[in-house]
Amino acid sequence: MLLAVAGLDKTALAEQTRRLASGDWSGFTPAERVAFAFARKQAKESASIKSQDVEKLVRHFGPERALDVVWWACRCHYMTRVADAFQLPLERENVFDDPKPKQTSQR
Repeated sequence: MLLAVAGLDKTALAEQTRRLASGDWSGFTPAERVAFAFARKQAKESASIKSQDVEKLVRHFGPERALDVVWWACRCHYMTRVADAFQLPLERENVFDDPKPKQTSQR
């Protein structure tokens, strides 16, 4: 959903998702690869996160943006786990798309 908010159209969104899911991140910047590795490590074994992982983020993003990466990764992992635990459905439509115009009845 965040990729859609970033202004990607459906084709670009599908391509970006495919690239991310493939695990071959060589086409991404070094900073993006560090962020992806951090998020994946946090998702799979969050207790294994060490200060060196955060230091890598700080080297690539600076302290404020590194905090953004950590915060968003935490939030997304939390929301996914809550949704999974309670079997909450995800949105079927992109809630950030422009709303469809209301149909007016002709009299």
